[in-house]
Formats: sequence, structure tokens, C-alpha cells
Amino acid sequence: MTADLPIGRRWRERTTAEAAQQARDVLPPIVAFFGLIVVWEVVVRALNLKQFILPSPLAIAAAWQANLPVLVSAATYTLTEIVAGLLIGAVAGMAVGAAAARFGAIRGSLLPFAIVANSVPIIAFAPIFNNWFGSDTQLSKALIAAVLVFFPVMINTLRGLLNVDPSALELLRSYAAPERTVFRSLRVPNSVPFIFTALRVATTLATIGAIVSEYFAAPRGSLGQYIATQSAFLAFERSWAAIIFAAAIGIGLYLFVVGLERLVSPWARVQPLAGE
Repeated sequence: MTADLPIGRRWRERTTAEAAQQARDVLPPIVAFFGLIVVWEVVVRALNLKQFILPSPLAIAAAWQANLPVLVSAATYTLTEIVAGLLIGAVAGMAVGAAAARFGAIRGSLLPFAIVANSVPIIAFAPIFNNWFGSDTQLSKALIAAVLVFFPVMINTLRGLLNVDPSALELLRSYAAPERTVFRSLRVPNSVPFIFTALRVATTLATIGAIVSEYFAAPRGSLGQYIATQSAFLAFERSWAAIIFAAAIGIGLYLFVVGLERLVSPWARVQPLAGE
């Protein structure tokens, strides 16, 4: 029986089982990714597609290698905007969500405005923010990303703080625990998985918001302007190379949030989102 095995052997078996499970989780996406690349290359060659329609993966890889210093510089510039927007939007969303959970009047008055702001397309925000904060500054792009991040973080924070176990809430109140103790000991721990779920979504939203806002007005050294400029000159293999950097930024931030969640809340397993 497993219980009769030595501790060292049990630990090795559990480690082996966990490694095998991780391999089963990671291997299918890797195989699917490389399979898609191969199919992409074969289709482009078989149909003799022009580069301005769909460049081949080999052409994109060549453009990526030839323009690597420029791409790294542009990605670094845009990454600053993305991280700033993610931090601003997340902090504001958690603060407003906590205030709305604590005070019903705030919840009733602010929630409709948050829904309206989330319904406005990013294309409408970009010219306005560029006019307010400057078209050549990173602040305007970061704030556009923050607007996209704010709503999911606020809603999930509010939901996590309010949707607590009724029996646990009743137990604390039966001991006459003050509201601040209930908030700190029950509501905040319960909200952590909800907040990190929102942050995982927010990483992609911040990336999209910053890059799209750069299409309207930004220095030439930004990732969005690089994509727009190369597309205007029909150098689509360079545009796709920059898109790879944008995707890498989004994936990297997503994995960082997942790792941070496991570090901050090891008791809560990462729950997959719909479509993951």
C-alpha cells in the first residue's frame, strides 16, 4: 500500500506523477503550434500566395532575425505602456471594487458608469486621450490600457468580496466580529481567485489597448507604429514579426500573473477561463 512506502519513495512517485501530468498538459499545445506552422508554410507554398497576402513562417522568421534590434527596442517601449496601464487599471479596479462592496450607495451609483465606460470602443478613447495627455507620450497609451483593465478587475473584485460562504459569514457574525474583521478574514481571501482571474484577462486587454492606441499617434519607436508603418509599405513579413513580439508580451504577462497567483495564494488552484 502507498501508506506503507518510505517517505522518500512516496515523494519521488508523487514528483514523477506531477511531472508526467505537466508533460501531458504542455505537450499537446506545443505539437499543435508546430503543426500549425508547418501547415501554414505548406499552404503558402502550395497556393503560391504573395507576401502581401500572407507571408510564410520562414519569411517572417527571416524578417524577425534581420530586424531584431529594432523590434526589441519597439517592444520594450510598448511594454512600458502595457505594464503601466495594467498597474493603474488593476489598482483602480480593486480600490473601486472594494469601496463598492463596502458601501451599497457607491455600488449603485458607480456600477452603471463603469458599464458605460466599458461599452465605449477603444477607437473612441484613443483620440481623446491623445488630445488630453499628448499624442507622443506614453501616459496616454497607458491610460487607454488602464480603461480596458479597470472594468474586469473591478467587477471580479466586487464579486469576490460579496459572494462569500453564507455559513462562514454567519459564524463570524455570531461571534460579533466587526465588519473590518469580516472583510479582512473572509472577504479578502475569498476575492483573491476572482481578482487573479480578472488579471489574467487584463494582461491581454492591456496589450491590445496599448498597441491599438499607438496606431493613431505614437513615436516611430513604438510597436504599434512599427506595425502600421511596415504594413503601409507592404512589408507584411516585418509586421508579422512585430505581431509575434506583441503576442509574446501578452503571453509572458499572462504566465507572470499565473505564477504570481500560485505564489500569493497557493491554496487556490488556477481555474481555467472559458475557451482556455
